[in-house]
Amino acid sequence: MPMDEQERRDVESKLAMLRVEHRDLDMAIQGLGNAAYVDQLQLTRLKKRKLFLKDMIARLESRLIPDLNA
Repeated sequence: MPMDEQERRDVESKLAMLRVEHRDLDMAIQGLGNAAYVDQLQLTRLKKRKLFLKDMIARLESRLIPDLNA
């Protein structure tokens, strides 16, 4: 079933927020990598969160692609 305009805007808005958080995490991970002392547990948690966000972004992007079987 195709998305209505409001649902599409909601998905696009959520995507934008997730992309910002993903980019911020990437910058934080890079910053931790450059630190003299690296908290491996914190780094691992950030990387897991970043991967989770990447998966969420991919799922939402796939929802925006029209269903060819419709």
